[in-house]
Amino acid sequence: MPRPLVVGNGRLLVALDSRFDIRDLYWPYVGLYNHLSGHRARMGVWVDGRFSWVGSSDWERTPKYEPGTLATCAKATSSALGLDLTLQDCVHHREDILLRRVRIHNRQAHTRTVRVFLTHDLVIAETDIGDTAFYNPFMDAVVHYKRDHYFLVAARTAATGIHQYAMGIKGFGGAEGTWRDCEDGDLSMNPIAQGSVDSALSVQLEVRARRTAEVRAWLCAARSLAEASQLHYHVVNTGFDTLLHDTMHYWSSWSDVESERVARMPAPVPELFRRSLLTIRTNIDNRGAIIAANDSDIMETARAHYSYMWPRDGALVAAALDRLGYQDLTRRFFLFCRDVLPKDRAALLHKYSADKSWGATWHPWTVDGHHEIPFQEDSTALTVWALGRHYERYRDLEFIESLYRDLVLPCARFLADYRDPNTGLPLPSYDLWEERRGVHAYTCGTVYGALTSASALSAVFGDGHADEFRDAAQHLRQGILTHLWSQEAGRFVRMLTCNGHSTGAPDMTIDSAVHALHTFGAVSADDPRIEATMRSFITRLWVKTEVGGIARYENDYYFRRLQDTERVPGNPWTICTLWAAQWYVSRAHTPRDLTTALELILWASRHALPSGVLPEQVHPETGEPLSVAPLTWSHAEYVTTVLDYLDREDRLRSQA
Repeated sequence: MPRPLVVGNGRLLVALDSRFDIRDLYWPYVGLYNHLSGHRARMGVWVDGRFSWVGSSDWERTPKYEPGTLATCAKATSSALGLDLTLQDCVHHREDILLRRVRIHNRQAHTRTVRVFLTHDLVIAETDIGDTAFYNPFMDAVVHYKRDHYFLVAARTAATGIHQYAMGIKGFGGAEGTWRDCEDGDLSMNPIAQGSVDSALSVQLEVRARRTAEVRAWLCAARSLAEASQLHYHVVNTGFDTLLHDTMHYWSSWSDVESERVARMPAPVPELFRRSLLTIRTNIDNRGAIIAANDSDIMETARAHYSYMWPRDGALVAAALDRLGYQDLTRRFFLFCRDVLPKDRAALLHKYSADKSWGATWHPWTVDGHHEIPFQEDSTALTVWALGRHYERYRDLEFIESLYRDLVLPCARFLADYRDPNTGLPLPSYDLWEERRGVHAYTCGTVYGALTSASALSAVFGDGHADEFRDAAQHLRQGILTHLWSQEAGRFVRMLTCNGHSTGAPDMTIDSAVHALHTFGAVSADDPRIEATMRSFITRLWVKTEVGGIARYENDYYFRRLQDTERVPGNPWTICTLWAAQWYVSRAHTPRDLTTALELILWASRHALPSGVLPEQVHPETGEPLSVAPLTWSHAEYVTTVLDYLDREDRLRSQA
């Protein structure tokens, strides 16, 4: 199930599913730890002697955000109960506090007593061993804790605080949890439980005929009970409404960039552009990690997740953000990469956790009897390329100097050396899809971009490596034209296979990743060979259903839903469809030439969730999101494509 509503501040990240259950609660890092890990924090309502979970079929739900900010404006309507709910969730932009406002509208012609129930089925630090939940009467709050993780939950109406509470055992001995205790409208008032535990609390309020009343609730995350108490009293003393207003205003100001130019584009592009920026920000940890996705339902497929920083994704996101002036965020990313770069081999590893530890991987350390350290070379190359773009924009010499010495120079030397001396092409590594080992067109394109950037930075510092890196890039380019071009097929191939450490035959599978050959400058977008290659992948990988869109590559297996390979080479991917749009933009010579690119941008817009969240891929017949949503990379490519479009349009208008 996707996460249509995500709110956060770079430390505390909260994601809600389409049932409006909180499904992911990350703290103190974005992506680490998930204190729900597949469990739920539910909301329920009791009225007129009847109880209903807001996630049940009693309710029609519309997940939305307040425009231009990181606060939800989700609607839930129940004809059976005669109630309308407006749910406003927001994480304070400075403090680790989730603010939750529930507006309850009574559609009936008499005053009614309503109880709102909040449950918290936490798995603190991703294990249910040794948790404690208790009611704190001095603060009128429920507290969950283990070691140095504390979560305090409070709720208030205009007149009263918590009405009832219950702490209980869950998940063993036949106990489902205290959330079941909610369903008769009354809670047990058990004040404490330890082990595998959950909690429930309720508030009670009178809602007059055809009027609206409010519940204000908050969750504070802290390292100690004292710190949690300070946050709690900050809400009480400063005022819930003041904190909510300040946070909404902050994110509205933060995301208000390029608004005049983007407003030229048709709806819903301007709104989705801004939503993409805000969504990207929720998946960036304040200490530099740009996390791929935090939709934990992906664990159902492999007991693994996307809550890691892939340097590949991070570099592409950083490049998009740098174009918009968010240099504080991107600087932290580059510093993160410097800190995790191995000292014995200047190649970034597969992925990292937000605390800079090495992430889970499936790449083996032995291949055909040979021992090697597995890596994905495009990740290292893209980081160098993105840092070069960063310097081009900001000219921040003092910042770049140490990174040049500790990151760019060692990585560029590695990229220049890790090539076949005869062909000039990179030696084998894993592809951007992380599935196969070989010499990939995508890797070649990114390494060319990295070496070109490194040459330019070397010239800035005058250290004598500029010619070395430029010559390596040109040697690589010649190798691309000689060894990756297939005269017989009339297009570039996606990779050269390998046997151990020896380069083998070309892999003729059509793969959207070949776009990297022009995107990073190795071959011009107007080159007839690129045009033939791009038209081939756009034609062959277009999904021939009413949904449309472009698949990753022929016969893509990942989350495959239909076996009709003639019509459906794979599921349509947001990023692959946008890559095609970027190519159409890059070769446009008149404003009319931008038409197809705009159509593809609008395709991506149509396949966002109603809240504006973009998935990784969609079902080829229904268009429903598959894999994870939101995917940070999808939003970054959307931002990049819109900026490319506007830049090209401006250039063409100035030439007219």
